Amino acid sequence: MEYNKNKAHYLAITGILVKDNKYLITKRADWEKAFPGKWTVPGGKLEVLDYVLREKDTNSHWYNIFENALKRECKEEIGLEIKNIYYVTSISFINKGIPTIIVSMSAEPKNNNEVRLCPALTEYKWVTLEEAKQYDLIEGIHEELEMLDKKLKGNKMRSWGSNQQS
Repeated sequence: MEYNKNKAHYLAITGILVKDNKYLITKRADWEKAFPGKWTVPGGKLEVLDYVLREKDTNSHWYNIFENALKRECKEEIGLEIKNIYYVTSISFINKGIPTIIVSMSAEPKNNNEVRLCPALTEYKWVTLEEAKQYDLIEGIHEELEMLDKKLKGNKMRSWGSNQQS
């Protein structure tokens, strides 16, 4: 296969953690290059090592790549193991000239362990959807929380930015 720069992307995964009808948000350190000092949800870039050292699930493929990457990121960033991982939405942007795709997922903590932040994060809060409005969230995060909140309340989850249900 020939390399095609128009088809190459970084892939990242984020997780909206839900516990007791609240969402976990974390504050990025002021020295972070992207979105310093902003509140967000755990996540990070997909790495080849997230799957290549594992046994393949078929003769040619690895499955659950995003889920396993999110498990790694949550363990690294907030010290929590997670379960019940589901798709929320996807996002793309150009990060310093590199096309980047972010897959937003939701999950629950496996147990009631205390959050342990990595050095790149300075604070965390478990917040309701309404309380989240009080924080300086990265653009789009509150809308993702709204989408997930609708789904958790038994409504159809809409597309991001859409007033219509899908």
